[in-house]
Amino acid sequence: MVCCLTPCNSICLIYFSDGCINLFPCKVSGALCIQPCSPSFHGETRFVCEDRKWQMLTDACASLDVQSLFQIKALNCQADFSCIIPDILSSPAIPGNIADIVELLKKISLLLSENVNRGKMQSYSRIANHILNSSIISNWAFVKDRNASSVLLDSVNLFAGKLLLSNGSESIQEHFISTKGYSIHKNTSRKSFDFSMGFNNTGSITGRVVIPEEELLKLPKTSKAISIAFPTLGAIIETNQLDPVFVNGMVLSVSLPEELRHILLTFEKMNKLENIKAQCVGWHSTERRWDNRACKIKSDNISSVVCICKHHRRTFKSFSILMSPTTLRNAVLDYITRVGLGLSIFSLVLCLIIETVVWHHVTKTEITYMRHFCLVNIATSLLIADVLFILAAIVHNTALNYQLCVAATFFLHFFYLSLFFWMFTLGLLILYGLLLIFFKITRSVFIATAFSIGYGCPLVISILTVAITEPKKGYLRSGVCWLNWYETKALLAFVVPALSIIVVNAVVVVVVVVKTGRSSVGEGCKSQDLSNMIRISKNVALLTPLLGLTWGFGLATIVDSHSLAFHVTFALLNAFQVNSLRLGIELR
Repeated sequence: MVCCLTPCNSICLIYFSDGCINLFPCKVSGALCIQPCSPSFHGETRFVCEDRKWQMLTDACASLDVQSLFQIKALNCQADFSCIIPDILSSPAIPGNIADIVELLKKISLLLSENVNRGKMQSYSRIANHILNSSIISNWAFVKDRNASSVLLDSVNLFAGKLLLSNGSESIQEHFISTKGYSIHKNTSRKSFDFSMGFNNTGSITGRVVIPEEELLKLPKTSKAISIAFPTLGAIIETNQLDPVFVNGMVLSVSLPEELRHILLTFEKMNKLENIKAQCVGWHSTERRWDNRACKIKSDNISSVVCICKHHRRTFKSFSILMSPTTLRNAVLDYITRVGLGLSIFSLVLCLIIETVVWHHVTKTEITYMRHFCLVNIATSLLIADVLFILAAIVHNTALNYQLCVAATFFLHFFYLSLFFWMFTLGLLILYGLLLIFFKITRSVFIATAFSIGYGCPLVISILTVAITEPKKGYLRSGVCWLNWYETKALLAFVVPALSIIVVNAVVVVVVVVKTGRSSVGEGCKSQDLSNMIRISKNVALLTPLLGLTWGFGLATIVDSHSLAFHVTFALLNAFQVNSLRLGIELR
């Protein structure tokens, strides 16, 4: 046994030749346990300690010898690789063997992909089909190489793209992979590939690839078009992706001449839910992720989606549709969002107009000047953030370039943080007015401090966030112009400061309530008590939105993101925040 545990490294690495799961207790979170495979297999299994239980992390136990299969058999039967099929099909589709088969298919694609005839493609498809079976999808989660599914997709695309067409067409069908090819030329009206395949033991799914006539007119000579359908690969890719989106149709790959750039794809939905929005995506082969920039939706109904996608031989060759379990597609929520955003912008503009008109009348003392200075900056930050919210949606929906989305997200992050830090400044100002009665601060010192807090802190946080996460393409969330959560946790750069400020401002409200309530202590008059309660209620009602406490309800949408009630309440409360801000300026 070897165990490493130092003050600088909390990872405990344990190796037991006889296994550690039953011999060593799981106490240190994140500890790794490695145990060898049974005598009939080679490799090792890794376990990680989570919640005081050993959880399997990777399983590299394998019974196949890839090097032997490739060098001795595949090289000796290059005609169709049929001599290696019995060894493959007789092996169990355990994680270690899956990894080895992926490696074998990669080697064949890179080194033996010349003159891919029907026999070669059939043998290749049978090997791939063995690890694409719907019954073993869960085993992919324990494959050591998290990019194995992406490597498989690239390998199949490369090999199938070399398929030779006899008599102008070819069709090779397996249960979980289907390849079709056609000769095409500019006089063809249009060409379509239709697939209907099973994706589990009980259901089937359809898909179609259509090359439009206007695209075919670009061809200078007769060429070939190849399409491959994978009904289960989407679910396999999910097991190694952190973003909780589901591939809701088959994965369709294409190999087309360089002149053809746009294709139409029709996907039947596996899960036909009315309130879930579909998203057309392409697989970015170099970044190994789904990318919404590759496609846009032409039509979407409860059973199918038609996508217009751009084909690129080096980047986008595979496409599908995504659904998110946390995306609420509801007319009420959409209506509230649009109306609330409109009211927000209108109210904020009105706030600033009112402030401009009455500024000299309401800022005669130092404390009133400071208070209105904060209110103006709160209104300005939220107004700009609202406008940027609309621009970010436009950038996303029109599939403009990636850099615009990064820029929109950066400024959206900055101004929403500025909103919170100015509300924090206002909270500190209220405490100053209540608790530090005899301590005076000059206007110039206040302005310098307020700008440092209100804009300086958000600027530092925003720059650090983009600088740390963007070089690894982890700044943006997939499918929307906003901070990433699932891969890099960049969203914490907004959530942590915002929630911290909400907590501090909640304390400010409590202090205001306590200080306001003290005036009635010892007074027996009921009218005084009633007046005091009204004053407390008014302060709480006014300060709650002004200090951003309504944003705290956003926690409920994180805890239960499926609840429409939480999303609607959160949207309504924050529309109320904007109108309360306007009311607050008018009253002051």
